Amino acid sequence: MAGFIGDLLLENRPPCSGSELSPVSLHLQETPPSSLSKLRSKMLRIRMFFRFFSLVLLINNLVGSAEFFKPFNVSYDHRALLIDGKRRMLISAGIHYPRATPEMWPELVSKIKEGGADVIQTYVFWNGHEPVRGQYNFEGRYDIVKFVKLVGSSGLYLHLRIGPYVCAEWNFGGFPVWLRNIPGIEFRTDNEPFKEEMQRFVKKMVDLMREERLLSWQGGPIIMLQIENEYGNIESTFGQRGKDYVKWAAKMATGLGAGVPWVMCRQTDAPENILDACNGYYCDGFRPNSYGKPVLWTEDWIGWYTSWGGRVPQRPVEDVAFAVARFFQRGGSFQNYYMYFGGTNFGRTSGGPFYITSYDYDAPIDEYGLLSQPKWGHLKDLHHAIKLCEPALVAVDSPEYMKLGPKQEAHVYSEKSLLEVINLTRSESQTKCAAFLANIDEHKAATVTFLGQAYNLPPWSVSILPDCKNTGYNSAKVGTQTSIKTMEFTLPLATDNSVNQPNSQNHPSSISKKWMTVKEVISVWSGNNFTSQGILEHLNVTNDQSDYLWYFTRIHISDDDISYWEANEVAPALTIDNVRDVVHVFVNGQLTGSKVGRWVKMVQPINLLQGKNELVLLSETVGLQNYGAFLEKDGAGFKGQISLTGLKNGDVDLSKSLWTYQVGLKGEFLKIYTSDKTEEAGWTDLTLDAIPTTFTWYKTYFDTPGGLDPVALDLGSMGKGQAWVNGHHIGRYWTLVAPKDGCQSTCDYRGTYNSGKCVTNCGNPTQIWYHVPRSWLKASNNLLVLFEETGGNPFAISIKTRSSQTICAQVSESHYPPLRMWSEPDLIKGNLSITDVAPRMHLQCEKGRIMSIVFASYGTPSGSCQKFSLGKCHAPDSLSVVSRACEGRTSCFIDISNAVFGFDSCRGTTKTLAVEARCTSSSDTGFLY
Repeated sequence: MAGFIGDLLLENRPPCSGSELSPVSLHLQETPPSSLSKLRSKMLRIRMFFRFFSLVLLINNLVGSAEFFKPFNVSYDHRALLIDGKRRMLISAGIHYPRATPEMWPELVSKIKEGGADVIQTYVFWNGHEPVRGQYNFEGRYDIVKFVKLVGSSGLYLHLRIGPYVCAEWNFGGFPVWLRNIPGIEFRTDNEPFKEEMQRFVKKMVDLMREERLLSWQGGPIIMLQIENEYGNIESTFGQRGKDYVKWAAKMATGLGAGVPWVMCRQTDAPENILDACNGYYCDGFRPNSYGKPVLWTEDWIGWYTSWGGRVPQRPVEDVAFAVARFFQRGGSFQNYYMYFGGTNFGRTSGGPFYITSYDYDAPIDEYGLLSQPKWGHLKDLHHAIKLCEPALVAVDSPEYMKLGPKQEAHVYSEKSLLEVINLTRSESQTKCAAFLANIDEHKAATVTFLGQAYNLPPWSVSILPDCKNTGYNSAKVGTQTSIKTMEFTLPLATDNSVNQPNSQNHPSSISKKWMTVKEVISVWSGNNFTSQGILEHLNVTNDQSDYLWYFTRIHISDDDISYWEANEVAPALTIDNVRDVVHVFVNGQLTGSKVGRWVKMVQPINLLQGKNELVLLSETVGLQNYGAFLEKDGAGFKGQISLTGLKNGDVDLSKSLWTYQVGLKGEFLKIYTSDKTEEAGWTDLTLDAIPTTFTWYKTYFDTPGGLDPVALDLGSMGKGQAWVNGHHIGRYWTLVAPKDGCQSTCDYRGTYNSGKCVTNCGNPTQIWYHVPRSWLKASNNLLVLFEETGGNPFAISIKTRSSQTICAQVSESHYPPLRMWSEPDLIKGNLSITDVAPRMHLQCEKGRIMSIVFASYGTPSGSCQKFSLGKCHAPDSLSVVSRACEGRTSCFIDISNAVFGFDSCRGTTKTLAVEARCTSSSDTGFLY
């Protein structure tokens, strides 16, 4: 959506010639020059508002329609899913609707479709839809019906994973915390209370989809449903009760009358009427538990999640493409990227414990909704190549295997014999034969002979031959562009609007002009507290209504104890057997110590006074456990004994003392992060020389950056806490630093991938940028409120925009022609050979135009993006040729040939075109309110 609006803004500038001026424009000619640009900008924004409004109405009309397809049935055979009776090779893209705003959904779905996907896959998040038992939420980010209808209106299918356990690095694996309070319940086993609740919710979702006519046989986009999720990983823990639960779940699901296939992933004992599927980095070796079922890959892990204080994993696109190509080469038929768009764990939705707020997942579309290049583009080409092969892939039940070398092999899909294939013309064979040539050697390239022709295969790669003769794609040869994303300073945070005028952007400052502060109360602050004998489990008290739970007690220290410590030069200590996730210890109102970990022991020396001492423990959760068996028993807070050691008469077991409990923060309870409640907090001005303090609330106001680029808060100057903008909970923040070692300067795509192979960001905070969706912002006076636990400098916070203003590409003569050329009529008819078509470079700015060409060389350039340099062979006109083709355009194409560059030197050398270009920022177009 935003990209489309950005193009409109550029295409619909106020006209320049007098003959094209409207009456309003004629009037503007008489306006003083100083006001002209402002008025034009204002008129442009008004015009674009109505265009945007019309587009929104169009989308709403499409989404509101009852039928998106002609009703069709979905079934399957041993080879593939059958859509309306026809086998299909399906590419699916994972996206979780609550990890984006509804305003982001249309553009995300559009980019998914443009990327070549047929299907969108999503989980259903039980704790988001039923936060209180029997009270349902289908609004805002949880408007699943709106999301499914949008998918259907875009012409895509949907795989709905109801679960209702989802894992997904989501808080409590998607289970509502109230579920653990049901008497006698045991999660995910043959337990009647759990099965009753699970069936009730699954039925609720199936009924909702049926009532909204969203199932395929009703003309809706839903082609497949999922029950349970990776249960095979923990099934053995429950013994026979686990096996019985699997059978019950399958019977319950199929008995709901959804009319589409159900799937279980990682479930080798899935019943006959349930499809079983693979999850993992590689699934080409997976085979279902019955010959009558097709090979499905429900989670292709395109990246990995990140923990606070951890390195950031990345997975090379060459390896992703290799895994996908191998999957279809060896008989796969449905493949889903987990994730194609990861998004953001807004609020307290991140699981863990200790998973960060970003769920970027190194996906083809990043957390902010921007394309991650070259991953998105290289996979788009892969999908195109697979679609060219689809007629052959669905025509036969299994491929013919050929050994090409010690670590090289071919799989051929053809209705004709290989001998007949050799003699076929392009027009005869293009819909009947496809071949995949694989080199699984991790180190060496190989030249192989296939059907009488030689093919060079890079290491750890697959070449796809849509006609069994000519290579259309190789997983290791990336020809698509690279986009360099940056966070740009746009406007400083400030309450004084005068400092945020456009001319002040020429002198950016990251320091806010005015912040206000109020301390959190470190004592019992409301009548909702209660006192109980002994230590209560954290979640039993909070029900996850807050991360925070206060424990208060009093300790009496005698004169004898003081004398004992002085005489023996010892000090008392607080010992807690097991702590999770974070605990802060206060003695007489002063922070004494903290501990972070997952069920770790804490021994904290403390200073106590003679007489009564107040001991306060603040227990915090940082995302509830989302994976494993017995989630209902995992809990939080403290386990074991809490004791005071070092006293004259021996240790004191505080676990048996009277404790007063208080759930949450006072500021949290009063909702001082909202515009209508913030003035009730008693804020005071924060001075520039103030010493950073713990357990403090901060607030300020800021204006929204211009343009259409996504917005982020830079919280790198803060410690640990939570942030709200205009009452919307942005999420948790924490500037824990990743280890300095373990990152590689370059990432070798070759060989089996694991989450520790290509990590980045060593020695830096795991996350400092936090996404603020533009739909949550006003043009000005946006309220930002932070709760800071450990101390930070709010004056250094800034608001930034994310964009890809630098794009690069490298394409050589050895690359393959554009895949879309395979569908040209002359090639189909055999009048032209694909070998006669030159490779082509494609450059595109996502939200702007190509402003300038920074580097261009056709010849033997070296280096990489932003580090290109000329080689010994260089066409002198390279820069001018590329500039003429590209500057001022949103995208451009350049053929890789001597004729284009008027250059025929360096004969016998394979020449490459390397280009670096700069794109305009969407801020040049103004902010669309």
